Amino acid sequence: MEPAAQPEPTADPAPTQNMQSDQSPSQPASHPAQAHSPRRILDLIWSTPNKPARKGMLFHLEVVFAVAAVLATLFTAWTPGRPNTLFPSLTATNSSLALQPTPTFLPGAPTPTLPNPNLVGIVAGHWKNDSGAVCSDGLKEVDLNLNIATQVQKILTREGYQVELLQEFDERLTGFHAAALVSIHNDSCEFINNEATGYKVAAAFATRYPERTASLTSCLRARYGAITGLPVHSTSVTPDMTSYHAFGEINENTPAAIIETGFMNLDRTILTQEPDRIAEGVAAGILCYLRGESVGIATPESNVTETSPAAIP
Repeated sequence: MEPAAQPEPTADPAPTQNMQSDQSPSQPASHPAQAHSPRRILDLIWSTPNKPARKGMLFHLEVVFAVAAVLATLFTAWTPGRPNTLFPSLTATNSSLALQPTPTFLPGAPTPTLPNPNLVGIVAGHWKNDSGAVCSDGLKEVDLNLNIATQVQKILTREGYQVELLQEFDERLTGFHAAALVSIHNDSCEFINNEATGYKVAAAFATRYPERTASLTSCLRARYGAITGLPVHSTSVTPDMTSYHAFGEINENTPAAIIETGFMNLDRTILTQEPDRIAEGVAAGILCYLRGESVGIATPESNVTETSPAAIP
């Protein structure tokens, strides 16, 4: 005998009161700007047990986007170098300052300086020290040197340069920093042979910028020889010239040279009667270097044409 069919249980009516309370107009709807606020995320994640959490795809997407928005806001607020408006503290500011590059200085390193491009030093050889070479009739080398050096100073001054006329052992030579330095001397009064005529130019063997010194000496040889007509007498360059004391006293950035403008025996006439021509040749050589002029050199050592670089880089 089959059992009698049991009546199917009927579901209780939906709690309309609770549903109405959830949708009651007395509770204002959330503002759209608060949809992704941290409080809203907490309400969505940690819902109370007596209030069932919302389910479904839309709910999960909303949680994911809200968390992403908050994390992006936090990351931006704590990024060094960006204004810290969310958490007003010195942490982000200090981090930003710490990342800024700062100049570094070597302790004790000297501050580099550049020479005055308009300053030139002219040493009158033996001036205020001794007479230099002396001829039998009383002609003194120091007098020739000073006369020539003074006229060179006047020529360069007219060309707009500042020129300091220096003594042989002038205290200003120590650390002298200029566009160029030239020391003027003359050779012996004694008759050596018929070849003891002409001029010679030399510079220090050891120099910081040999190309500048070479350009200065090249300009002096070319211009002085062309203006005076005297031959170059390079075979009589002595260690006293290449090791001239002033080369070791001046600033290492100052190009320097020494010129012996002639022999006081065979070249006596031009040295004593045309000192202005001698001075013009020396000044032209210095201006050639300062202006970076091209020079044509025809000497026993070389026969080339070159361009004098600027004195100051």
